[in-house]
Amino acid sequence: MTDLTVLVVGSGGREHALARAIAADPGVAAVHVAPGNPGTWHSWPHHAVDPLDGRAVAALAAEVGADLVVIGPETPLVVGVADAVRAAGIACFGPSVEAAQLEGSKKFAKDVMESAGVPTAASRFCRTPDEVAAALDDFGPPYVVKQDGLAAGKGVVVTSDRDEALAHAAACGDVVVEEYLDGPEVSLFVITDGTVALPLQPAQDFKRVGNGDAGPNTGGMGAYTPLPWAPDGLVDAVMARVVMPTLDEMTRRGTPFAGLLYVGLALTSRGMRVVEYNARFGDPETQAILPLLETPLGRLLYAAATGTLAEVGPLTWRAECAVIVVAAAENYPGTPRTGGSITGPRLYESSDNVHIVHAGTALSGDTLVSAGGRVLGVVATAPTLTKARDDAYAALGELDFPTGFWRTDIAAKAAAGLIPPVTSL
Repeated sequence: MTDLTVLVVGSGGREHALARAIAADPGVAAVHVAPGNPGTWHSWPHHAVDPLDGRAVAALAAEVGADLVVIGPETPLVVGVADAVRAAGIACFGPSVEAAQLEGSKKFAKDVMESAGVPTAASRFCRTPDEVAAALDDFGPPYVVKQDGLAAGKGVVVTSDRDEALAHAAACGDVVVEEYLDGPEVSLFVITDGTVALPLQPAQDFKRVGNGDAGPNTGGMGAYTPLPWAPDGLVDAVMARVVMPTLDEMTRRGTPFAGLLYVGLALTSRGMRVVEYNARFGDPETQAILPLLETPLGRLLYAAATGTLAEVGPLTWRAECAVIVVAAAENYPGTPRTGGSITGPRLYESSDNVHIVHAGTALSGDTLVSAGGRVLGVVATAPTLTKARDDAYAALGELDFPTGFWRTDIAAKAAAGLIPPVTSL
């Protein structure tokens, strides 16, 4: 289908990146965002809507004549907004409420992995402090404790401090305690209609807040793609050993998964292991991956939403590299200091090979200000990883954001060839 009208639901950096890539599809006639942010408002019509209100989202989609609704954030998916849109007769890219439990519950995801024979970390579901303590002692340090439900990427603690692990579990309620996985991590996004699955290009993100992977976990402080150290056959191996068995298991359970399956992997000394599933595009990797995708995104997502992905064929990519660095608000990932002013070039318009994605911004009069933890994503593409990294940091240096900060080592080791090639899957 051509001349698509697409409604992108959400207000973060992921939704800005999606709207930007969808709008570049010559088969897309119009893009609407709801509720969006100052970055998306500058380019496309925006509408006030509660992303968690399925009826309201469906009504808005009908009002703007949307052929396709793309739901960006995880919480609307977990509460069933995609189901409400489809019930209104409008194609929707995003899994059903039942299928979204792959992200909504760590326990559910582990159960699916076990049934599907997917390689993952040994784990134990815990409801009480005594159960947590016993699991920690059995697995030993470093301790890995994950909140069972949604936590915006910040529900995981990896620590050698047993008291810290116990305290995190106590604050979360139900948790999954896992064995620690060594080795580099990889993110692989897969677009699927429930039967056919097309992988995107792998990326690596940086979850810790500080340089050298210091400090607490965040929703992601930067990412890059492609991965020069990744082994040949990585994507094929993930598709064969993880993705297709998972999709088959979801279908067997009567809850087929259609949408974006995000597979977080650790390439350990003992082989590939799944760290987590998400049920939607993840930031910041989305901001790095989509600028390199040559296959028109709007029609690709429409095919996934309408069960016609087999007609698309293999995806095509630009032979370049991309780096995204997150500018965050002071005190993130704790309670961020919001309201800080942001000025500088490229805040609304791309320049050459660099563009800025808005994630947590707002307008105070005519002044752009921070309104969340992760505020901006500065994205650069270039023929080499070093050039993309240099250009992203040069653009960051042009910003006047006194209450913001960013890591200075995103993609540094990969660009310098300091990540040993992985040889075993």
